Amino acid sequence: MPASQDLLIDVHTHVVPQSFPAYVGRHLDAPWPSMAAAAQPCHSHVMVSGSVYRTVTHQCWDCQVRAADMAQKAVDLQVLSVMPELLSYWLEPEDAAVLCRFMNEVIARMAADHPDRFVGLAAVPLQDVSRAIAELDHAMHQLGLVGVEIGTNVNGVAVGDPRFLPFFEAAAQWGAAIFVHPLRPAGMDRLVGPPSLEQVLAFPGETGLAAASMITGGTFARLPGLRIAYSHGGGSLSMLLPRLQHAWQSLPPVRDALPMDPWQAARRMYYDDLVYDAATIHRLIDVFGPTQVMAGSDYPFSIMDADPAQRLASLAVPADVLRLLRGENARRWLGRPEQG
Repeated sequence: MPASQDLLIDVHTHVVPQSFPAYVGRHLDAPWPSMAAAAQPCHSHVMVSGSVYRTVTHQCWDCQVRAADMAQKAVDLQVLSVMPELLSYWLEPEDAAVLCRFMNEVIARMAADHPDRFVGLAAVPLQDVSRAIAELDHAMHQLGLVGVEIGTNVNGVAVGDPRFLPFFEAAAQWGAAIFVHPLRPAGMDRLVGPPSLEQVLAFPGETGLAAASMITGGTFARLPGLRIAYSHGGGSLSMLLPRLQHAWQSLPPVRDALPMDPWQAARRMYYDDLVYDAATIHRLIDVFGPTQVMAGSDYPFSIMDADPAQRLASLAVPADVLRLLRGENARRWLGRPEQG
């Protein structure tokens, strides 16, 4: 990673491989991803179970295109993670392990070929905790990835559920940066409107519940040094937190169940600033603290913040806080706080 306190580090960017290996597993009708050509130049369809899941551009896999976009938008370093649907928690564990290994090798190659531009996060088959630990071990210690992206839930089970504690213990031991992204959110049956409202309206609630589960489930109290970050500004957590704090102070069953002050826990976790609004970013800073908020764009998808540098520049914050938001907080989350 380049050493400069003025770098802009975008912690929320996604990768889709240009192609996937053919499925060679033993499960009939496995929802294994593939790529198909699209009519538009430089576009491809991500196919799952014979249907188009999403149409993506070469920005997803072409390092030169990504670097040119970064230069245009004054982004110095991207943290790479796979498109969340590719985490594939619904695959059989042995199939998911093969897919994660392939994607981790793709991201590791991108980061190794352009170390001044990219660092990478692993994907792991979290539907099988033992396999997930083994893949994180390989990704960090053999491939050189700096952490892991996980979904907010694993087939409907929130990440704060105690069954995932051994995985988080391993991540903490190895100093992994953890990035939590909404995936197949709760509440989809309550949305009225087009399918794209999943990202617009369902993601924030899903992310807030996942972040809260790490507090209410006791995971973060057991592992207070865990470097875990939440996409989309932590979703609804900034609004849920005062309610949770009040309950912790007022309701004995809640106080007895939560081993750590919710405010204290929340202000030791990290959050990207992908909320599309300066006033809302200021609220994130007020609630979670200026040392816990990082730049994130959701590049290269259609919902991305197209100019994360300008978004930060528009904030009414002191220069030292702006440096924290631009890159110093991300360095600490990544476990690379060195300055130059």
